[in-house]
Amino acid sequence: MENAPLFSVKVTVNGQLFEREVEPRLLLSDFLRHELALTGTHVGCEHGVCGACTVLLNGEAVRSCLIFAVQAHGQEIVTVEGLTPDGGREALHPLQEAFREAHGLQCGFCTPGILMTLIPFLQEHPQPSEGEIRE
Repeated sequence: MENAPLFSVKVTVNGQLFEREVEPRLLLSDFLRHELALTGTHVGCEHGVCGACTVLLNGEAVRSCLIFAVQAHGQEIVTVEGLTPDGGREALHPLQEAFREAHGLQCGFCTPGILMTLIPFLQEHPQPSEGEIRE
């Protein structure tokens, strides 16, 4: 049996251009974690339900376990590592800092997905009401 053909994927991740040859069935979450070593994107349910794998794709929050890496070709991706220019080594994003100050981390596994979901939400609703938050 022949190996699956490889496809070229060129994406901008956290402001940096990457190009890799990947199998067409490789998930974006696995591409980020295994090809680019960006392990802040966590994989929980692998069904798009838990949200731990959420990243921004062209500014929109998406579940990276539901998208093939080849579907992201030519797109802009931001992972939790990209929230700050230095990946959080020197300073945290204000939202990360707020989570830390409020002890909103729980076990921490799903925190990156929550942060990546909140970024576009807060851009759309800078002063959200309780109803908008609950929705």
